[in-house]
Amino acid sequence: MKTGTVHLVGAGSGDPELLTLKALRVMQKAEVVLYDSLVSEDILDMCALTAEKIFVGKRRANHALPQEGINELLVKHALAGKTVVRLKGGDPFIFGRGGEELQEVVRHGIHFESIPGITAASAAASRAGIPLTHRDHAQAVKFVTACKSWAHLIMTTMNS
Repeated sequence: MKTGTVHLVGAGSGDPELLTLKALRVMQKAEVVLYDSLVSEDILDMCALTAEKIFVGKRRANHALPQEGINELLVKHALAGKTVVRLKGGDPFIFGRGGEELQEVVRHGIHFESIPGITAASAAASRAGIPLTHRDHAQAVKFVTACKSWAHLIMTTMNS
Protein backbone atom coordinates (compact mmCIF):
# COMPACT_ATOMS: atom_id res chain seq x y z
CA MET A 1 0.00 0.00 0.00
CA LYS A 2 1.31 3.42 -0.94
CA THR A 3 1.72 5.99 1.84
CA GLY A 4 -0.28 9.18 1.45
CA THR A 5 0.77 12.76 1.97
CA VAL A 6 -0.02 15.27 4.70
CA HIS A 7 -0.52 18.87 3.62
CA LEU A 8 -0.30 21.35 6.47
CA VAL A 9 -2.39 24.26 5.20
CA GLY A 10 -2.80 27.70 6.74
CA ALA A 11 -6.35 28.92 6.12
CA GLY A 12 -5.40 32.49 6.90
CA SER A 13 -7.71 35.04 8.43
CA GLY A 14 -10.98 33.37 7.45
CA ASP A 15 -11.52 35.32 4.24
CA PRO A 16 -11.61 32.77 1.39
CA GLU A 17 -10.18 35.33 -1.03
CA LEU A 18 -6.98 35.47 1.03
CA LEU A 19 -6.19 31.76 0.61
CA THR A 20 -3.22 30.96 -1.56
CA LEU A 21 -3.89 29.26 -4.87
CA LYS A 22 -1.75 26.35 -3.71
CA ALA A 23 -3.86 25.94 -0.56
CA LEU A 24 -7.03 25.89 -2.64
CA ARG A 25 -5.60 23.33 -5.07
CA VAL A 26 -4.60 20.97 -2.26
CA MET A 27 -7.90 21.42 -0.41
CA GLN A 28 -9.81 20.45 -3.55
CA LYS A 29 -7.80 17.20 -3.86
CA ALA A 30 -8.11 16.22 -0.19
CA GLU A 31 -9.52 12.88 0.82
CA VAL A 32 -9.42 13.70 4.54
CA VAL A 33 -9.51 17.18 6.10
CA LEU A 34 -8.71 17.72 9.78
CA TYR A 35 -9.79 21.27 10.58
CA ASP A 36 -9.58 23.72 13.48
CA SER A 37 -12.29 25.81 15.09
CA LEU A 38 -10.83 28.98 13.54
CA VAL A 39 -11.41 27.75 9.98
CA SER A 40 -14.46 29.50 8.54
CA GLU A 41 -17.35 27.57 6.98
CA ASP A 42 -16.72 29.41 3.70
CA ILE A 43 -13.19 28.02 3.57
CA LEU A 44 -14.23 24.54 4.67
CA ASP A 45 -16.80 24.51 1.86
CA MET A 46 -13.94 24.96 -0.63
CA CYS A 47 -12.55 21.51 0.22
CA ALA A 48 -13.34 18.52 -1.98
CA LEU A 49 -16.99 17.57 -1.61
CA THR A 50 -16.03 13.93 -1.20
CA ALA A 51 -13.45 14.60 1.53
CA GLU A 52 -14.03 13.22 5.00
CA LYS A 53 -14.07 16.31 7.23
CA ILE A 54 -13.02 15.80 10.84
CA PHE A 55 -13.34 18.60 13.38
CA VAL A 56 -10.30 18.67 15.70
CA GLY A 57 -10.71 22.21 16.99
CA LYS A 58 -9.55 23.53 20.32
CA ARG A 59 -10.73 26.37 22.46
CA ARG A 60 -9.38 27.19 25.89
CA ALA A 61 -10.06 24.17 28.15
CA ASN A 62 -12.32 22.63 25.48
CA HIS A 63 -10.50 20.37 23.03
CA ALA A 64 -12.38 18.22 20.53
CA LEU A 65 -9.30 15.99 20.55
CA PRO A 66 -5.99 16.21 22.43
CA GLN A 67 -2.92 17.05 20.34
CA GLU A 68 -1.72 13.45 20.46
CA GLY A 69 -5.04 12.35 18.97
CA ILE A 70 -4.69 14.82 16.09
CA ASN A 71 -1.17 13.56 15.44
CA GLU A 72 -2.45 9.97 15.42
CA LEU A 73 -5.21 10.80 12.91
CA LEU A 74 -2.73 12.46 10.55
CA VAL A 75 -0.50 9.40 10.64
CA LYS A 76 -3.36 6.87 10.43
CA HIS A 77 -4.94 8.40 7.32
CA ALA A 78 -1.62 9.04 5.56
CA LEU A 79 -0.45 5.48 6.23
CA ALA A 80 -3.75 4.33 4.69
CA GLY A 81 -2.59 6.02 1.47
CA LYS A 82 -4.86 9.06 1.67
CA THR A 83 -4.23 12.70 0.78
CA VAL A 84 -4.64 14.45 4.12
CA VAL A 85 -5.10 18.18 4.64
CA ARG A 86 -4.51 19.57 8.11
CA LEU A 87 -6.40 22.85 7.77
CA LYS A 88 -5.42 25.39 10.39
CA GLY A 89 -6.51 28.97 11.00
CA GLY A 90 -3.89 31.62 10.34
CA ASP A 91 -0.39 30.30 9.72
CA PRO A 92 0.38 26.80 11.05
CA PHE A 93 3.73 27.85 12.49
CA ILE A 94 2.69 30.98 14.38
CA PHE A 95 1.11 29.89 17.68
CA GLY A 96 -0.15 26.75 15.96
CA ARG A 97 1.01 23.25 16.64
CA GLY A 98 2.21 22.74 13.09
CA GLY A 99 5.73 21.90 14.23
CA GLU A 100 4.52 19.19 16.60
CA GLU A 101 2.26 17.70 13.95
CA LEU A 102 4.99 17.57 11.34
CA GLN A 103 7.44 15.99 13.79
CA GLU A 104 5.03 13.08 14.19
CA VAL A 105 4.44 12.79 10.43
CA VAL A 106 8.20 12.80 9.72
CA ARG A 107 8.80 10.28 12.51
CA HIS A 108 6.59 7.85 10.55
CA GLY A 109 8.34 8.55 7.23
CA ILE A 110 5.31 10.27 5.72
CA HIS A 111 5.79 12.85 2.98
CA PHE A 112 4.47 16.30 3.88
CA GLU A 113 4.05 19.73 2.41
CA SER A 114 3.56 22.93 4.37
CA ILE A 115 1.52 25.73 2.82
CA PRO A 116 1.60 28.92 4.89
CA GLY A 117 -1.38 31.15 5.51
CA ILE A 118 -1.71 34.77 6.47
CA THR A 119 -1.41 35.12 10.23
CA ALA A 120 -4.26 36.97 11.97
CA ALA A 121 -1.95 39.69 13.34
CA SER A 122 -0.72 40.58 9.89
CA ALA A 123 -4.17 40.38 8.29
CA ALA A 124 -5.86 42.55 10.92
CA ALA A 125 -3.19 45.24 10.79
CA SER A 126 -3.15 45.24 6.99
CA ARG A 127 -6.95 45.52 6.73
CA ALA A 128 -6.82 48.53 9.07
CA GLY A 129 -4.02 50.12 7.04
CA ILE A 130 -1.53 49.80 9.89
CA PRO A 131 1.98 48.73 8.87
CA LEU A 132 3.58 46.28 11.28
CA THR A 133 6.95 47.69 10.31
CA HIS A 134 7.76 51.13 8.99
CA ARG A 135 11.17 52.53 8.20
CA ASP A 136 10.57 55.68 10.29
CA HIS A 137 8.53 54.27 13.18
CA ALA A 138 8.87 50.52 13.77
CA GLN A 139 11.81 48.47 12.54
CA ALA A 140 10.67 45.17 14.07
CA VAL A 141 7.57 43.27 15.05
CA LYS A 142 7.09 40.65 17.78
CA PHE A 143 4.38 38.05 18.04
CA VAL A 144 3.72 37.14 21.67
CA THR A 145 1.26 34.54 22.88
CA ALA A 146 -1.44 35.68 25.26
CA CYS A 147 -0.98 33.09 27.96
CA LYS A 148 -1.09 33.65 31.72
CA SER A 149 2.67 33.56 32.17
CA TRP A 150 3.16 36.32 29.58
CA ALA A 151 0.36 38.40 31.04
CA HIS A 152 1.98 38.05 34.47
CA LEU A 153 5.39 39.01 33.03
CA ILE A 154 3.95 42.09 31.33
CA MET A 155 2.08 43.21 34.44
CA THR A 156 5.18 42.65 36.60
CA THR A 157 7.31 44.65 34.15
CA MET A 158 4.76 47.49 34.01
CA ASN A 159 4.60 47.69 37.79
CA SER A 160 8.40 47.85 38.16
